[in-house]
Amino acid sequence: MRTGFDNDKYIRIQSQRIRERIAQFGDKLYMEFGGKLYDDFHAARVLPGFEPDSKLRMLMEMKDDAEIILVISAIDIEKNKVRSDLGITYDVDLLRLREEFNSRGLSADSVVITHFNGQSSSLSYRSRLERMGIRVYFHYTIEGYPNNVSLIDSDEGFGRNDHVVTTKPLVVVTAPGPGSGKMAVCLSQIYQDGRVGIKAGYAKFETFPVWNLPLKHPVNIAYESATADLNDVNMIDPFHLEAYGKMAVNYNRDIEIFPVLNALFEDIYGENPYKSPTDMGVNMVGFCLSDEEACIEAARQEIVRRYYDYLCEFASGSGTDEEVAKVRLNMKQAGITTDWRRCTVAARERRERSGVASAAIELQDGTMISAETSPLLGPSAALILNAIKHLAGIPHEVKLISQRMIAPIQKTKVSFLHGHNPRLHTDEVLVAISMMSTMDENCEKALEVLPLLAGCQMHCTVMLSEVDRKVFKKLGVSVTCDPYRKNLPDGSNI
Repeated sequence: MRTGFDNDKYIRIQSQRIRERIAQFGDKLYMEFGGKLYDDFHAARVLPGFEPDSKLRMLMEMKDDAEIILVISAIDIEKNKVRSDLGITYDVDLLRLREEFNSRGLSADSVVITHFNGQSSSLSYRSRLERMGIRVYFHYTIEGYPNNVSLIDSDEGFGRNDHVVTTKPLVVVTAPGPGSGKMAVCLSQIYQDGRVGIKAGYAKFETFPVWNLPLKHPVNIAYESATADLNDVNMIDPFHLEAYGKMAVNYNRDIEIFPVLNALFEDIYGENPYKSPTDMGVNMVGFCLSDEEACIEAARQEIVRRYYDYLCEFASGSGTDEEVAKVRLNMKQAGITTDWRRCTVAARERRERSGVASAAIELQDGTMISAETSPLLGPSAALILNAIKHLAGIPHEVKLISQRMIAPIQKTKVSFLHGHNPRLHTDEVLVAISMMSTMDENCEKALEVLPLLAGCQMHCTVMLSEVDRKVFKKLGVSVTCDPYRKNLPDGSNI
């Protein structure tokens, strides 16, 4: 598992770039943080060496001059939209993010609810936030946004929104997920500030697509795969090409909104300081790749991983065949198939040999470990046992958990808890090993090597339970599954 990204350099030059942009404007800079400001696991996967909290650590260097506005869409509140990577709703995640920011000494006590049209769920959420001492503002849906520039840039457009009171020169605008309306909040604030004599600027902090990597670079294709459900499309920035004669990569939503920003700046300042959407950005990621080949390999893994995610979502009824087709096309553009992910090949080979659900994991040194379903263990539980035994140097034939210990657990699951699957899940296996570790040296060794699973790649020939998924996520294992629900008694899948 090679490192391909210089994280220390990134934090250094990124904070410097933002300070330069703040100095470019007069009183205030609104900086839209696209993607995730905190726990950016996508970036960590495609840029090995990037830390999930790198952007937050970078912002910490400017915390005395910065405050945060959190944005959430009334539509997402109404739909109870869930963050797929964490399994929590956006409204819950907003509070989680606020707590994290405040614990780091960053002021995050303003929330804007966008796309508001009187939804009762948003009114209830506002009351809940206000009881916690959080200031809440409503921004309304503007008919014809983003193309009706004359209405947007008027008292009936941005002028209708609540004006968020800010006090710091850098105002970071972020949200639990995409499509929340962060850019519109920034533009509305610039309009509102202008009406009261505050000269404010705007900048975009968008990690992906990486503007100074080629359009079809695997890292950029991986981003497009990650946002297939949003129908984001990477594009050559036509405004940048016209202004400078240079290629730069951006995406459709930023390119579409640029005329609005252009008109807004012209109205407030007389001219727009930016000649292209790419000019708006401050992203320095593309200058910090220390091993591009390592990033290319990691990005290809991510494209295949996203393909399996969308396949499973489609099989579960929550995804669409268009999303699957888009990522399949992305794989073709990247010149790869699912076989690029070696653990998928190994898991399927084990499945062919055994006739039952199987799983495989590629360890950090390239070693491939596989396992299959048994009457006692599911494929993921059996796999984690095989993997940690290998890492701890414990012979394969050694049983870490005896059948005598497993039997009472199975009885409790089926007889008392009325479960249908007697096989142990990964969390149950790890708890059992933990209990044995005080008496068994091998179990103690097995637990000590669990951190070595971080960064490993795993595939299962059936969809994992939510419990198993969460365990592997906490261990830092990147998991994919075939879109089948379970293994039947005869070994076949459905």
